[in-house]
Amino acid sequence: MTNQADARWTLVFSAWLVAAMATLGALFMSEIMGFAPCVLCWWQRIFMFPLVLVLALGLFPFDPKVLRYALPLATMGLLVAGFHVLLTMGIVPETLAPCRDGVPCKTLQIEWFGFVTIPLLSFFAFLVLNLLLVTAHLKTSQ
Repeated sequence: MTNQADARWTLVFSAWLVAAMATLGALFMSEIMGFAPCVLCWWQRIFMFPLVLVLALGLFPFDPKVLRYALPLATMGLLVAGFHVLLTMGIVPETLAPCRDGVPCKTLQIEWFGFVTIPLLSFFAFLVLNLLLVTAHLKTSQ
């Protein structure tokens, strides 16, 4: 592999690590800690969980076309997570939340250091994923 191919592989592998950690974190929070996910959390899981498999399949052997499948998932997840963060901050009115039954989307089950919430963790995971995947895409098109 060339240095550029090595760099792309490393970026996609790093994205896989982020997706795997986020997936394990989400499963830990719900299955071990007993936090029930809201509707927006479920949508974020729908976009995050497949990334673990999609990115892994694109690594061995490395296929730069994996970005075609991973980027839309990561981008949609970022949009949902961003909406969720804005909702929990009170910027988006609660009447726009899709959570009608079960756990309210505005409920904060954890708040570390006074500001780190589960939706914020998800937002940063999707943000890092998007940055890594876009960088890998830009290296592919050079």
